[in-house]
Amino acid sequence: MSVPAKPLNRLRQLWSEGRPAFGAIATIPSVQMVQIMARSLDWIIVDLEHGPIGLTEAHAMIAATTGTPCTPLVRIAANEPWLAKAPMDIGAFGINFPMITSRADAEKAVRSVRYPPRGDRLWGPFHAPFRWGQSMPDYMASADDEMICMVTIEHVDAVNRIDEIMATPGIDVAVIGPGDLATSINKRGRMDDPELLELVARAEAGILRSGVPIGGVARTADQANALIDRGYRAIALGFDWSLFQRGIMTAFAGIKR
Repeated sequence: MSVPAKPLNRLRQLWSEGRPAFGAIATIPSVQMVQIMARSLDWIIVDLEHGPIGLTEAHAMIAATTGTPCTPLVRIAANEPWLAKAPMDIGAFGINFPMITSRADAEKAVRSVRYPPRGDRLWGPFHAPFRWGQSMPDYMASADDEMICMVTIEHVDAVNRIDEIMATPGIDVAVIGPGDLATSINKRGRMDDPELLELVARAEAGILRSGVPIGGVARTADQANALIDRGYRAIALGFDWSLFQRGIMTAFAGIKR
């Protein structure tokens, strides 16, 4: 007999109430690190794009969020249905698709996370119901509506097509990736470059116009508050390694060395 989730997908509830959700990106293949972070965060993205994490580690990291308020998501290496399939089947509550640059890309991502006739996802969620706290029939009945399709706007071409991308039905949240956006205009690492800031502003305006929750990165409280004031609802506070690094630096603050 299934045990009803309370609620099943907490992120959807927060966003429906207009509240921001705070998270981080996990790049270290560590169950222990996720257990610590999941106690304080609304969501964690297990990074299969840039992190040295395999599916076995990802499964354990997803499972490590059980019993916490944290929703586990997975970032895949490319916008390909076969890459999204296994993370969903091992319990991810959503997929973060990188480098969405057109409506066709967005439609492909949306269809990857939903079963026919709404999408192209193949059946085989052998482990997902255990993380979701459901029976297999209940999982199959709820998966389409609960699974989060997160798209990343991180290329100049995406900004130039932002309205057509955001008109795609089924996108649940759109996040702006300034690092790759800067790289796409040959200004990598130059986060204060006026051209980059103008692109970010255009992407932001397009996402906000669509009514889809918008996500971004904040490394300080002031940055986070500024994003919240502008309507952001998914705010990444950093990577696991950067949060750990900042914690060490804070521990050293004021110590005579």
